[in-house]
Amino acid sequence: MQKDAYTLILEAIDGGLYRPGDRLVESELADRFGVSRTPIREALQRLETQSMLARDGRSLIVASLDHNQLAELYVVRAELEGLAAKLASRHATPEEVKVLRDMVTEDRAHIGNPQALSRANRRFHKQIHLASHNRYLVQQLDLVHRSMALLASTSLAAEGRGETALAEHKAIVDAIGAGDGEAAQLALRAHISKAFETRLKLDAASSQRAELGE
Repeated sequence: MQKDAYTLILEAIDGGLYRPGDRLVESELADRFGVSRTPIREALQRLETQSMLARDGRSLIVASLDHNQLAELYVVRAELEGLAAKLASRHATPEEVKVLRDMVTEDRAHIGNPQALSRANRRFHKQIHLASHNRYLVQQLDLVHRSMALLASTSLAAEGRGETALAEHKAIVDAIGAGDGEAAQLALRAHISKAFETRLKLDAASSQRAELGE
């Protein structure tokens, strides 16, 4: 099935082709994706309404998140992801649990490659969302993860974070596999909290380097 202009642009943002602050031009997007300018225009309007894009004069740019928006996003993400893990512990099939376990094992190959690990991390979390077997929760988490694409970097780039994150993933899967909803919820919320803490440290270090002209 052919993807529409909205999906194509959204995936380009999510994949890092367009980063926060990048300007999106109708004609360039139409040429890149091989579609006419009308659906591109409609897609850009939709993305602006969803706060994925922002106005910079007369231009549209990929939006970025300030500190408060970042904090708000992580609060919502922790609650919804925790609920997904709790529901997955009740409803995940043995096959779904095995897929999660295999992901944790296979993703170790990506340690040292933050971008590949970030993609694997998204797949892992999406699998937990699906294992919750709650379509409304999955829809809300899709919106949250769409906003995560507005972050300029991944917390998995921090030294040692990849190894630690996979250990946290294992703890989450162990709790889901054991059918322990409370433990699964707590483990996933702690995982998100640690990711947020790591991101704040990365942002602080980046700001300090900018002030020093590095």
